[in-house]
Amino acid sequence: MAKWGEGDPRWIVEERPDATNVNNWHWTEKNAGPWSIDRIKELFKDHPVKSDLADIHFTEVEKCEGEASASNRKGKLIFFYEWDLTIKWSGKLKDGSEKEYSGKVKIPNLSEENDVSELDIRISVKDSDEEGDKLKEIMSKVGKEEVREQLAKYISSLKVEFSKGMILPKKDEVKPDAVKTLTSGFNKKINMTPVVTEKSKRIGLKIDVTTISLRQEFQCKGQEFYDALTRIEMVTAFTRAHVKMEATKGGKFELFNGNIVGQFEELVPGKKIVQQWRYKQWPEGHYSVVTFNINEKSDHTEVNLVQTGVPSGEVDVTKENWQRYYWDSMKRAFGFGAFIV
Repeated sequence: MAKWGEGDPRWIVEERPDATNVNNWHWTEKNAGPWSIDRIKELFKDHPVKSDLADIHFTEVEKCEGEASASNRKGKLIFFYEWDLTIKWSGKLKDGSEKEYSGKVKIPNLSEENDVSELDIRISVKDSDEEGDKLKEIMSKVGKEEVREQLAKYISSLKVEFSKGMILPKKDEVKPDAVKTLTSGFNKKINMTPVVTEKSKRIGLKIDVTTISLRQEFQCKGQEFYDALTRIEMVTAFTRAHVKMEATKGGKFELFNGNIVGQFEELVPGKKIVQQWRYKQWPEGHYSVVTFNINEKSDHTEVNLVQTGVPSGEVDVTKENWQRYYWDSMKRAFGFGAFIV
C-alpha cells in the first residue's frame, strides 16, 4: 500500500485547483436542514387540494422540526432526513353553507426509512359538525395524496439540489454527472432479532463470561474511523437502521432497531472509544465493556477491539456480528477497505 499522500492518487491533492476531496474519497457532508425547511414551506404555502366537492387549500406549515443532510463517500451520495410536520388547511363545501373550515395535517415520520406511500398522515378539523366532518373525509381521501405528492417533490429536489458539488470529477474525468446518485438504503432492515427466553430474563442469574479480542485494518485515518462510530449520520449509514446516540461521556446509544444498546464511558477523538455494550439476547441488565484502540499507521488504521464480559455461549455469534454488521458494513458504506460483495 502507498502511504497517504505518497503515490496513491486518492490522496494526491496538488493537481486539483480546489485541492479538496480528490476522487471523492473522503467523507464530506452538507447540512440540508435550513434549505429543507424553506422548501417544505414553499411547497405547501397556499397550495390547492384538487376536489370536485370542495374548495380546499393548504395555508401554511405550522411546524417543521427535524434535520436533513447530504453526505458523499467514494462517489456515493447518502441522504438523511427526519421531519415532524404540521400543516394547516382551510376549505369549504361547494354545495354547503359557505362557512370556511380549518384544520391540520400531521406527519410525524417523514424520513428516508419510510417510503412516501407508507407515511402516517393524520387529518383533523377544528369545527367537527356535519360540514366539517365532510371536509375532513375529503381531506382523508384526496388531501393525503396531495401531501404525498408534495413531499415526494421535496425529496426529489433535495437530492437534485444537494448532489451539486458533492461529486467532484476525478482527474481527466469529463462528466461528473456520470456518477450514479445513491440513497443510503436505510430502509433496509437488518435481521438481528434475537430469541429472548424466560431464562435469559432472570436478573441475578450467574453468568459465565469471557473476553474476546479482535483486530481489524481499515484504509482510512484514525479520526475517520472514530467519526464512523460517534457521528450519528455515519452510524446510520453503515447500520442502515434508525440510530439514537449521544456521543459524550455517559451518553447512551441504541443501534440496529434496539438490538444493541449501551453508553459511552470514554472518548478520545481519533484514538480510543470505551463503551458499555449489550446485545438484547443477553440476560437482562448484563453489559459487556467494549474498548476500541485506534492506531493510525503510515498506510492504514489498525483497530484493536477488546470486549470483556461476553457470555460464554455468545462468543461465536458476537464475533460474527462484529465482522458482519460493523467491519464489513463500514467498509461498504465508507470505502474503508476492499469493497465487500
